[in-house]
Formats: sequence, C-alpha cells, structure tokens
Amino acid sequence: MARIQATRLPADSRATPRRQRPVGPRYKWIALTNTTLGALMASIDASIVLIALPAIFKGIGINPLAQGESGYFLWILLGYMVVTATLLVTFGRISDMFGRVRLYNLGFAIFTIGSTLLAFIPSTGNTGALELIGFRIIQGIGAGFLFSNSAAILTDAFPTNERGRALGINQIAAIAGQFIGLILGGILAAINWRLVFLVSVPVGLAGTIWAYTMLRETATIKAHQRIDWYGNVTFALGLTTLLLGITYGIEPYGTAPMGWGSPVVQALIAGGVILLALFIWIETRVADPMFRLELFKIRMFTAGNIAGFLSALGRGGLQFMLIIWLQGIWLPLHGYSFEQTPLWAGIYMTPLLAGFILMGPISGYLSDRFGARVFSTTGMLVQGAGFIGLTFLPANFPYPVFGALIFLLGCGSGLFASPNTSSIMSSVPAEQRGVSSGMRATFQNGAMLMSIGVFFSIVTAGLAAALPTTFYNGLTAYGVPAGTATQIAHLPPTAALFGAFLGYNPVAQLLPAPVLQQIAPANQAALLGKSFFPNLIAGPFMVGLHAVFYVSAGLCLIAATASFLRGKRVVYGQSVAGTATQAPHDLESTDSTGLAGGAAEE
Repeated sequence: MARIQATRLPADSRATPRRQRPVGPRYKWIALTNTTLGALMASIDASIVLIALPAIFKGIGINPLAQGESGYFLWILLGYMVVTATLLVTFGRISDMFGRVRLYNLGFAIFTIGSTLLAFIPSTGNTGALELIGFRIIQGIGAGFLFSNSAAILTDAFPTNERGRALGINQIAAIAGQFIGLILGGILAAINWRLVFLVSVPVGLAGTIWAYTMLRETATIKAHQRIDWYGNVTFALGLTTLLLGITYGIEPYGTAPMGWGSPVVQALIAGGVILLALFIWIETRVADPMFRLELFKIRMFTAGNIAGFLSALGRGGLQFMLIIWLQGIWLPLHGYSFEQTPLWAGIYMTPLLAGFILMGPISGYLSDRFGARVFSTTGMLVQGAGFIGLTFLPANFPYPVFGALIFLLGCGSGLFASPNTSSIMSSVPAEQRGVSSGMRATFQNGAMLMSIGVFFSIVTAGLAAALPTTFYNGLTAYGVPAGTATQIAHLPPTAALFGAFLGYNPVAQLLPAPVLQQIAPANQAALLGKSFFPNLIAGPFMVGLHAVFYVSAGLCLIAATASFLRGKRVVYGQSVAGTATQAPHDLESTDSTGLAGGAAEE
C-alpha cells in the first residue's frame, strides 16, 4: 500500500485541473508533434485540389473552361489561400490576447468541420461549386488559426538552443504538405473526388481531441488588452481587396488576355493599398494596436520578414508554373495522356520535396548552434542558382537534369526556411509572438498569391504576343477552316493554360465539335494527339517561363542580401548564458511598448 501511495500525486495537485499544472520536460515534444500535424494537414489541403480539380468539377457536373465558369475555378483554387493570408495577423493578435493554445485548438476544430462539410456537399452544378467555395473558406479560417499559432506555441515551448530544429521540423511539414497534397490529390481523385476532402476528417478529429486534451498554455497572457477594431478591419479588408484584385487580374478582360486593365481590378488594387496605408496610420495612433509597428525596429525581425517575403515571392508561383510546364508540354511529349498528367506532374516534382526534407532539419539544427545568417543567406543563393540553371533547359528537357535542378531548389528552400523563422520568432517579446507569427505567415502567404499573379501574367503576356500566329498556322495546316482558326488563335491564352493545368487536352476543348467532325480522320488524330499542342505552345511558353526564372533568381539574390544584413543572432530577453541583458543598438528604445531593453545579441 505504501508503494502505491508513493506513486500518487499529492492531494492538492490532484485537485488542480491537469491543464493548469506546470508542464513537464516532455511537453515540448507534445507541442511539436501536434503543431506539426496541424501544419502538415493545413498545407496538404492548400494544394490537394490542384491535381484533383478535374475530378472535382466532373463530380459536381461543371466544365470550368466554359463561358462564365472560370470564376469557380479560381475561387476553389485560390480562395483558401486568400482567406488564410488575410486572417493570419488578426488571429495572431487575438491569440496573444486570449491564449495561443485556445485559438489553435479552435482552429483545428473549425478546419475539421470545414473538411467534413466539403466531403458531403449535397448539391451539383453551380450550387455545388458555391458550396465548395464556402466550405473551403471555412477550412481556410481554421487553417489561419493553425498557421498563425503553431510557430508561437513552439517558440514558447522550446528553449532558445532547440528552437531552430523544432521550427525546422514544423516548416518541413508545412512545405512538404504542399507537395504531398499534389500526389495524394491525384491518387484519391482517381478513386472518388470526395476522398480528397474526407481524408482530412479522421486526422482532424484526432488532432482536435489531442490538442484539446494535451496542449497547455505556457505563455503569460497579459490581462486587460483591448481589441483594435479599426486596425483589424482595415488590415483584413485592405489585404483581401488587394489579393482579390491580383486574383482577378489573371482572368481575361474583354479582348485582352489579362484583366489588369479592368477598372474593377484597378479599383480593387488601389482600394487595397489605400486601406493598408490607413491601417498603418491607425496603428501609430491607438493605445493598444493590433500590430506594434515598433517591432520593425528590431533588425532581425525586419530583415527576416523581408527575406521571407522575397523568398515566397520568388518561389510561390514556381509550383504553378512547373505543373503547367510538365502537364502541358513535357509529359504529353513523353507519352502521357492529358488525363494522366496531373498525377504524374506531382510525382515528377518529388525531388523538390526531397531536397527540402533533407536540408530543413540539418539547417535547423546547425542554426541553433551558429545562428541563422549564414544558412538562410546560403539557402537563398543556392535557390537562385537553381532558377538560373532552369533557364538553360529546353521545353523537352532531360529529366535527370531537371530533377537535379529542382532538388537544388528544394535544398536552398530547406536551408533558408527554419533558420529564418527561428530568428524572427526569437527576436520578439514573448507577449507579441502570436501576432509576430501571424505577420510572418502573412508576408509569406500573401507573397505566394502575388507570385502566382505576377508569374502567370509574365507567361501569358509572352503567349499573347506569339501564340495567335503560331496557333493559326498550326491549325490551318491540319485542315481547320481559316475563320475557326482565327477565332481560336485570338482567344485568351489563359484558356489553353487552364486546360493544360486541369488535365484537359486544350485543343479538344477549343475546337468546336462540328468543325472537328469535318476534318479528315488523320488530321483529327494529329490535332488531338499528344504532341500537337505541346509543340505548338513550347516556344512562346518557354520565353515567358525563362523570364519568370530570371525574376525569381533576382528576388533570391535580394533576399540573400536582406538575410545577410540581419546582423548577429538576437534572442529577446536573454544572452547566450540565458541572463537578461540590455537591448542592442539595433533594437531602439521605445516608450510604452515594452520593447526596450529585452533583446540580446549572441
């Protein structure tokens, strides 16, 4: 009996709820595994629809390339990312006020509810598409809570000398999920399109229960904080409006191949910029702002976010462009049917994932010992070299060379991600980690959406200049009447790109069935074959794609410069020995912000 009594908790400890007891030495691993699961799940669902879209549209009975239907395509594809990006800072600030674990747990539950609704939508046609968009927005709200709090929870749970490794693992999960989603989406969509969403439900339920029962609030939440309603509203509306303008800018407008000349797009972009400027003005005048702009006086925080923004801007559209390159040109030329290309595009991009998985933990571990600057800077230089290497490839490239180059891109991204995140999160006050994590994630997610818009515009501009003549000559050579060939040749090239991206044969979609039936069988077979469209589009497409790679390489070089200029390692509130020190020169003194006197260089 005495032995049994000795293993029991004291009476006062048993009376204390488990969630209020002090955490043990193993708690940090509980936090790491749960937040990594959340980041992995949320990032998988950001990309899983990319490959599964053809099956999804077929399941609800919609042709996304039909007149007036492309809006559904864009919103199902990008709506999740838009919602997540615009809510991250707001959710991070609310979490600083009411508890990061509490809001993270709520996010897990919301995400699971959204996944369940998506898997069981009852409608088809346009109503089904609207339900998909609405439930994807619910998913995006849940993902916003997960993304905005996972890095802050890990920073709270891990000591300084282990944060890089922990955040590196979390970052690996977040970025690896983007590529896992491509393959998983292709496999599940081949069985049933509902499985694309249903797969998240059991994982979400398990993660939600696990989070609610095991995660503990280790941060000290400051009492009597007030919500900055004006700041939250102007920031959310401003960023949403700006991203909507960029999203609709890649759609055709009238006879123009892109929508940048549309008064609506221009008004959205201008309105977004004005609202964001108003947000900055508000934040300098309220007593308890949504985001303390004084944080940008911390050189490590500012340089890390600039580098992260430029890195995401350089690689954000990469996945989109590489998928179109593989699906529209390379895979058909190597014997794959257009219907097979979505799945195989994901498989052939695995070297990118492998490079990131290899270098992410290594750079995280080493940055804990030697600081972030050398690894994050080197990562951006390696990534830039990979982009330059891709400019030397022809449209029909030898795969081993392509695989080696995208593996190099993955290594560069892995070298950069976790050291950069660790340096940002370690440089800010503990009570500002939630909103700082949200701002960091907003810079990256917003940059990825901007990157898709910018890169798609560059490629489309090149196609619009060269494709009409190329298309006309190619179609008439195989017996298509001149009038029909002229009409097709002057259609916006986005139709062809979207068709290739969705796994359709663009020529089969563009040629009217009555015209196709009048063409000789041999010419029909050639037009609908695997080589006509890839050979037709390859030249003008590669001109734009090479321009994209040069832009990405330049952005990586600027990001490397910003990363190098971040200065020595800064840990807010302690030195190498863990003792409190005075603020370094790159953290300026402030009044009433709580920022002064807390950071130390290592």
